[in-house]
Amino acid sequence: MEDIYDLTVIGGGPGGYVAAIRASQLGMRVIIVEKRPNLGGTCLNVGCIPSKALLHSSHLYNEARQGFSHHGIKATGVKLDLKTMMEHKNQVVGDTVKGIDYLMKKNNIDRLIGCGKIIRAGETRVISEKGKKETIPSKNILIATGSKVTHLPGIEIDEERIFSSTGALELPKVPRSMVVIGAGAIGLEIGSIWRRLGAEVTVVEFMENILFGLDEEISKTMAKVLEKQGFNFALNSKVVGVIKSKAGVTLTIECRDSGKLKELNTNIVLVAIGRRPYTDDLGLENIGVKTDDSGFIKTDVKFKTNVDSVYAIGDVIGGAMLAHKAEDEGMVFAEMLAGQSGSIDYDMVPSIVYTWPEVARLGKSEEQLIETGIAYKVGKFTFSANPRARVMGDTTGFVKILAEAKTDAVLGVHILGAFAGELIQECVVAMEFGGSAEDIARISHGHPGLCEVVKEAALAVHDRAIHM
Repeated sequence: MEDIYDLTVIGGGPGGYVAAIRASQLGMRVIIVEKRPNLGGTCLNVGCIPSKALLHSSHLYNEARQGFSHHGIKATGVKLDLKTMMEHKNQVVGDTVKGIDYLMKKNNIDRLIGCGKIIRAGETRVISEKGKKETIPSKNILIATGSKVTHLPGIEIDEERIFSSTGALELPKVPRSMVVIGAGAIGLEIGSIWRRLGAEVTVVEFMENILFGLDEEISKTMAKVLEKQGFNFALNSKVVGVIKSKAGVTLTIECRDSGKLKELNTNIVLVAIGRRPYTDDLGLENIGVKTDDSGFIKTDVKFKTNVDSVYAIGDVIGGAMLAHKAEDEGMVFAEMLAGQSGSIDYDMVPSIVYTWPEVARLGKSEEQLIETGIAYKVGKFTFSANPRARVMGDTTGFVKILAEAKTDAVLGVHILGAFAGELIQECVVAMEFGGSAEDIARISHGHPGLCEVVKEAALAVHDRAIHM
């Protein structure tokens, strides 16, 4: 029995490694299995972290070229050193990977590099890249394998002309032009990187609005903001033909309403239509783990599958495909496995798009409240009326707070503006504690600060914003 682990974690991304750490803190003997040589999953290695590094660097480059002059700073001869920018990105990723490796050692978590496959409940086989096999017995198995790129039928991602998000973060030079298929967070973030660095960017989106699922007012306003930044949009459209050549790619686009066809010629294409659960060769069929029609693993509120002692968290079980959602699930899972209580209110998980300005969403949108028949009030306040935003020269956007009409409970918060991802956090706290718009309005907010836009929006719910 000394050789049996309390928990085997398959997948070393944000959900998996956090679950492993918390389980170890709670006294369990844990081993983590990851096919990549580096822990951190898609998020750290080829997703969240490298994209945010390039977003920040490209934003600074764009500011030096276009934004500094408003502050009396004349920056002439600004040049792009893409090689150094990429090296910075890789350094950030490398340093973060080392940090996670340290945490594994600190928490006495064993680790195997290889593909994990469940042979039966309580037994996982790990096959290394060289074919070496090792069997791990454990009392519990956690599947945290995340997600992978969704492919568009008829379009082959070759990472030469047609790229996934992974390849689009490794381009050796700035393309003359780029077509992004998909106007979600990934497509708009990566499109922003290369637009700032000089590419002509066109976004093709099947739906009528960008950032589908967000509050409609936010998505429509953001489309206008990005158009001012040089984005071109083909909304309510689908790709019906692709021809690759040495010169680039020719896409045939069809308008969903009129059926009218048009051609787009571009250097490269980014396919960013979403992600799907990664369940390849996990052995789910060996033990009868149930999945839904989209391939997501079915679990109960304790993250248990239909098979005893086999659990799953993160992207592989669906819901918002966000690293922090997976981390929260990893924490709660480990604590419940240890006999503690825990739960997650998924309405309280913020969603952030790291364009500039940023977009942040929490709770319900207006469209959702209307659909469910909930009476609500709206409070809005613009960044243009905020002194700190004026000082920064970042006055685009607004904060929008939705509160229940009778109780004043905050039901949703939507922010388009500078550092929206940071500003949303106080609203997360307020909503988690059942706070009202009045509560946010009466909390002291430092002046002059962007946070005052949140306060004024809360005041505006009751038509008493001070600086409107």
